[in-house]
Amino acid sequence: MVRRTSRVPASARVARRALLGGLAVLSLAGFRSLEGLFAPDSEPWPRWEGHDPNSGQRLDWNRYGAWLARNVVADADGVNRVDYGAIAAGDRAELAAMIEGLQEIRVGAVNRDQQFAYWANLYNAVTLKVVLDHYPVASIRDIDLGGGLFGGGPWSADLVMVEGVALSLNDIEHRILRPIWQDPRVHYAVNCAAVGCPNLRTAAWQAETLDRDLDAAARAFVNHPRGVRPSSVGSEAGLTVSKIYDWFAEDFGGDEASILAHLRRYAEGETAALLAAHGEIVGTAYDWSLNDIRS
Repeated sequence: MVRRTSRVPASARVARRALLGGLAVLSLAGFRSLEGLFAPDSEPWPRWEGHDPNSGQRLDWNRYGAWLARNVVADADGVNRVDYGAIAAGDRAELAAMIEGLQEIRVGAVNRDQQFAYWANLYNAVTLKVVLDHYPVASIRDIDLGGGLFGGGPWSADLVMVEGVALSLNDIEHRILRPIWQDPRVHYAVNCAAVGCPNLRTAAWQAETLDRDLDAAARAFVNHPRGVRPSSVGSEAGLTVSKIYDWFAEDFGGDEASILAHLRRYAEGETAALLAAHGEIVGTAYDWSLNDIRS
């Protein structure tokens, strides 16, 4: 088993952020919170940068897509939910078997779009399995396997082995997807089993329709109150946006103007009008409740 190497220790990252925190808050817009200083950094892991741009290999997601279609429900409130308590033993076993199969794939031998679909689907499948293995829980943060955004959660534990390398969910998101693709739509692709998160799709990510589907996921989130909603602080009217835009502000341009530009790119109808009328972010919000159909 190969362990990760050349990783900046968590203590060093926290110390650095503590030293730079005051400057960071002053340099960014007033809506930024201290939480953003402790969100995981995008730290490239060169081991995973290899790919074959000429590869014609297509990864088959039909089985996983059918599993999602059976078990993920698009609720009337716009949040896709999972009936964790009702998932049959056969489907639990099938999910575990699919994750085992994904660990046998030589991901470095396929092209970039195939890789993105692979990592996003693997992340979401492992998250589903983690919740199922510990259900019932009120929030994924109750599953303490070694650290999350502020402690607790399953994100830092090694959960899969790909090409002989042990990986955590944090590795997949913050050391592979974010730094290699440098695309803010990564945040609409991975799902952390929380109501406040962009939806877990009812279908698997597919390389062949990746760009279109990522744009659709971005639009769905931005145009839902989880992404943007009217708000006010005292007499100051403005916008409340998802904490995702606070925690990972650097991925959306690093300042309030860039985040607003990103939101306007995907906003439609009432949300577009809201952004046109209120050009200031005055608050952030996030619901960590489990995306359980029973909640």
